[in-house]
Amino acid sequence: MIYVIGTGPGEIDGITPKALNALNECEIISGYSRYIDLIREYFPGKIFMSYSMRQEVQRCHDALALSRENKNIALISGGDSGVYGMAGLMLEVASGSCEEIRIIPGITAANSCAAILGAPLMNDYATISLSDLLTDWRIIERRLICACDGDFVICIYNPASNHRPDNFIRACEIMINHGKNKNTPAGYVRNIGRENEFSKVTTLEKIMNEAIDMLCTVIIGNSKSYISDGKIITPRGYEL
Repeated sequence: MIYVIGTGPGEIDGITPKALNALNECEIISGYSRYIDLIREYFPGKIFMSYSMRQEVQRCHDALALSRENKNIALISGGDSGVYGMAGLMLEVASGSCEEIRIIPGITAANSCAAILGAPLMNDYATISLSDLLTDWRIIERRLICACDGDFVICIYNPASNHRPDNFIRACEIMINHGKNKNTPAGYVRNIGRENEFSKVTTLEKIMNEAIDMLCTVIIGNSKSYISDGKIITPRGYEL
């Protein structure tokens, strides 16, 4: 049996009871080394299989091989496994194998970030990854433009890295050039649910000066979003 599990933002309290139960049922826990390190201490006695980035396909093939040996294996992703996680790839790799696969949802980075920043996702929103490793930048740019045209709140995953340090600033410039007011409320959280968690509420223009990296999740409001008592609120439209 393969369980594809979202382990939430990082702390043990952020793992859902259903995910905890599934992890406890498994003999082996497999995943990216950073996510393994976040939960290792909570599951003594388990066998851990740690992988580096860009070994995602190998992780799935290894999980499939272990499942065929009648092992129960947990293939983990941070946040939710179906949101930029391992769920889709595992299903693709296992297609036609007849192996049983169960997808266990988790708390996404978008939801965790939103709860810290206030209530910015109270109306329609889009999640967009700025990683152009697997998606051409022209497609990412088009998605940003369409989200601006629709006045969506935008939650940005994978905003910047050592290999693509300018992607986040490029994205902010695209948003400003396609209808997002430079004073639109914006915020980010680094290390959500982990040691040294840090958050900040600011504006779209000013957030370009922040040290945004892969450990951050960013939320940019819509035309109705506003800041109150240091929190971002995107109204649903109720009359007060």
